Amino acid sequence: MPAKSGAADSETPEEIVVFSIVRDSSCSECGEELGKGRFLRMEKGKPLCMECADLDHLVFLPRGDTALTRRSRKHSTLSAVVVRFSRTRGRYERQGLLVEPEALELAEKECLGDEEQRRLARERAAEYREQADERYAAQFAEKILSLYPDCPLEESRTIAAHACRKHSGRVGRSAAAKQLDADAINLAVKAHVRHAHTRYDRLLAQGRERSEARADVADKVAEVLRLWRTL
Repeated sequence: MPAKSGAADSETPEEIVVFSIVRDSSCSECGEELGKGRFLRMEKGKPLCMECADLDHLVFLPRGDTALTRRSRKHSTLSAVVVRFSRTRGRYERQGLLVEPEALELAEKECLGDEEQRRLARERAAEYREQADERYAAQFAEKILSLYPDCPLEESRTIAAHACRKHSGRVGRSAAAKQLDADAINLAVKAHVRHAHTRYDRLLAQGRERSEARADVADKVAEVLRLWRTL
């Protein structure tokens, strides 16, 4: 099991890594049985329980609160990163930190002291991102109309809103689309026409294969696109 240890000769020591184990193990020094979910540290290839690793005085801080994590780490003389192996992703993923209790307590007090300020900052950031997304969707719609002058205005906005929806994984969120690349725009328009102006969805509902359904409506899609390109 891979692990990192402190580097005494380095100006920036490596993080201490502790594993939240996914299968039973045991400490190589004291022999304590360590069940699933317990913490262990690997030292020279051997598993150690928290007591034998001299980390049992630390408390676990789950990931999630960035400010609390950052401040706890800053105030803790000794800390360790907790990771767990994800079978689905095939990699180790951070679960949180082990920090000194006093450091966590101090960090919690600091976070309570400026909680309102941080809330306002989050709201401002969310508002800025929303405005940026609205500007991007508007630019996307403008690009649609430049390529398809006879596309109805409301449909251009509908296509842009659908394609650019955040976290959707749609073409509008791709790097090419964010550069307003014509090919990406065309893909978004073509997809909209297929769903909104043909019987494509009905064919899928009837159990037709996607490739067959697309081929069936290809002429209709091409016709609509041709009409929209006409000045």
